Amino acid sequence: METRWLSEEEQRMWRGYLDSTRLLLRSLDRQLTADAGISLADFEILALLSEAPAHRLRMNELADMTVTTRSGVTRAVKRLTDAGWVQQVKCEEDKRGLFAELTGSGADKLRAAAPGHVHAVRAGLFDSLSPREVELYTHSYARIRDNLLSR
Repeated sequence: METRWLSEEEQRMWRGYLDSTRLLLRSLDRQLTADAGISLADFEILALLSEAPAHRLRMNELADMTVTTRSGVTRAVKRLTDAGWVQQVKCEEDKRGLFAELTGSGADKLRAAAPGHVHAVRAGLFDSLSPREVELYTHSYARIRDNLLSR
């Protein structure tokens, strides 16, 4: 198989994507840690649980949604459980299965952290884009995601 090297323009796009993604994630993590005492990864888990039916997800679903390994999500849920923001609940249908469930304290933490996080997302990402660019990125990232999920 012959290698199809990236064109100069593709290379600029690729590097720009990597740099901007890393810088944005670092900035969001720093903001949440400084202002709310929580990491971006842990914030994401709390947010996903807050949006789930009954504020709970099976551990494997949570791992899939966060694109994390099972062991990685287990460690994260343990941290959040130790903080009192999540509890683990046994699955009645499958005695071996576990749910991660948002606690009232976790919902309070999420509510307190969310305004600063949204401000940081807006400042780091959306304030530099036009509505048309947001539309184009939305379409493009959906296509990239769907392509990767189909493989």
